[in-house]
Amino acid sequence: MKEFFESIPHVKYEGTSTANPMAFRYYNPDEEICGKKMRDHLRFAMAYWHTLCAGGSDMFGVNTSDKSFGSSDPMTSAKNKAHAAFEFMDKLSIDYFCFHDRDVAPEGKTLEESNRNLDEVTDLIKDLMAEYNKKCLWGTANCFNNPRYMHGAGTSPNADVFAFAAAQIKKAIETTVKLGGNGYVYWGGREGYETLLNTNMALELDNMGYLLKITSEYGRKIGFTGDYYIEPKPKEPTKHQYDFDASTVCGFLAKYGLDKDFKLNIEANHATLAGHTFAHELNVARVNNAFGSIDANVGDMLLGWDTDQFPTNVYDSTLCMLEVLRAGGFTNGGLNFDAKARRGSFTYEDLAYSHISGMDSFALGLRIADKVIRDGRLDEFVANRYASYNSGIGKRIADGVATIEELEEYALKMGDVTTNTSGRQEYLENILNSIMFG
Repeated sequence: MKEFFESIPHVKYEGTSTANPMAFRYYNPDEEICGKKMRDHLRFAMAYWHTLCAGGSDMFGVNTSDKSFGSSDPMTSAKNKAHAAFEFMDKLSIDYFCFHDRDVAPEGKTLEESNRNLDEVTDLIKDLMAEYNKKCLWGTANCFNNPRYMHGAGTSPNADVFAFAAAQIKKAIETTVKLGGNGYVYWGGREGYETLLNTNMALELDNMGYLLKITSEYGRKIGFTGDYYIEPKPKEPTKHQYDFDASTVCGFLAKYGLDKDFKLNIEANHATLAGHTFAHELNVARVNNAFGSIDANVGDMLLGWDTDQFPTNVYDSTLCMLEVLRAGGFTNGGLNFDAKARRGSFTYEDLAYSHISGMDSFALGLRIADKVIRDGRLDEFVANRYASYNSGIGKRIADGVATIEELEEYALKMGDVTTNTSGRQEYLENILNSIMFG
């Protein structure tokens, strides 16, 4: 097969002193940090949809990058993309990939034709996985692009659309199992509403819960042993997304009895669109035993939509990796680059530069997070801040045994709260800076 990325070499780790733009400065895949190789901590994954499919189009302009990979025939192009995908992953030491069903194979005129296309291309992908020793991090179904999904998929007011979506998701789960995927993501691209004037929210939420239930149960029946994920997103394309943020999704999963079998796939850009920080959403997932996987990207804080930029903010990557390490690391999830080079960065070299920048940012974040934990001062401060819950009335509160009468009696004897301690936010921020740059 021809080489698609001729100008991209096999990218190696060369350390911080290198001036080579096609080299890693911080990501050394087989270097051990915290008892594991960096590649096993980070579990980087290529996003099929952005890397192989996105051509730089936006609402104001057409593609700036050619992603046909040498053919105008949809099936030939899809097969060429598969070869290009594994060449790219091999050259950048990326061990995993993620996909939507319609990323890897073109949609046909009927569901039967679409399924046949998917089978044919994924037969090739499975062979390439063995040849290049690459793995599938997770799969998902694109239930948002086609006009049939204009009002949603699982939340559509049209029962025929619900049935079609269920069948498409069934096939996507089967394909994920075929490729040995570690996870399956439910991304509710249009699962929301524009106005309550035409919306039965209760029915839509019930239907969504039912769709998740029957498709996830089917996956277990056919041998899927990985994680199911929901990816929170607050807005765009619909104004009110039902999976607004991590807290909303955790409540939804609990309501429909899905919390034991579902985790969260947290995206940085979605966190900020919801008015949260990336670390906040990861922390919410972690403390609710729902931490699963991560879409590694960043948004533009001056824009109100999902820009899906490659992550280069080392503060964000450090705080992210602190949450990952405190969660015990990834189990089936990883860091998927749901990110695209900017519209004006249209060359194949730009694809490599963008992935290198993202991989180095998270590798550096991992290195710093490890230092923060070994340093111990931040964890010690937090432990001391809540020390009042280790004994006396505080321990009874923490253990859930203090009665309201007991607390009233305690408060009456106390008279008033006369002491408190500083949160010392600025002091702690300075500690973090000293660890990062000292």
